[in-house]
Amino acid sequence: MTKSIVVVGASRGIGCEIVKQLAFNSEYQILALSRNVERMNSEFGDLQNVSCKRLDLGSENVRNTCEELFSELETVDILINNAGFLVNKAFTEITRTDLDTSYSINVFGVIETVQAVIPKMRKGHIVNISSIGGFQGSVKFPGLTAYSTSKAALCSFTELFAEEYKETLISMNCLCLGAAQTEMLEEAFPGYEAPVSAEKMAEYIVDFSLNADQWMNGKIIPISLSTP
Repeated sequence: MTKSIVVVGASRGIGCEIVKQLAFNSEYQILALSRNVERMNSEFGDLQNVSCKRLDLGSENVRNTCEELFSELETVDILINNAGFLVNKAFTEITRTDLDTSYSINVFGVIETVQAVIPKMRKGHIVNISSIGGFQGSVKFPGLTAYSTSKAALCSFTELFAEEYKETLISMNCLCLGAAQTEMLEEAFPGYEAPVSAEKMAEYIVDFSLNADQWMNGKIIPISLSTP
């Protein structure tokens, strides 16, 4: 079945693997979005069903930018909000700029992207990628106040959106990922070796994005073998 799929945060790590795995199905048309278009082109340049465009969730007018990007699409069936920004600093060293950037990319930019995609979704599944650090009751770590609180806000947004749109054919769910071997994990926990590869985590997310909206909406799901 032909599907139009948007992946935000597609230039590295799990997002890059998500695009590669989706692209195996030639009936899927994938719009890959990231600040780093050059890196995406080097990863996906030979894939006929992948289009790479620039999107900076930390910029102003994210909604307008996304509306322009999505205007080229007839419909959007799946949106995967995978982008993230991590600050690892002691609490008293976190600056207002750190907080502004974290929330702009991890929360505000995601919300504006969703606002822009709604007119293109007659029936669809929106999947927000949060962190186990943003999951209530999970183990927390020093230095990740800006990151984990912003990812917790993404969980709350998921529940609120699902309630507001429960009478429509648009579903939203949130996956709180535990440790997977990515560049971002190395930034947060230098030297730590995760029990799950980026490829395996992407495999789960792809299957979830394609199928889970059949039986769930507004769910916050921890996906973690270890914390970190």
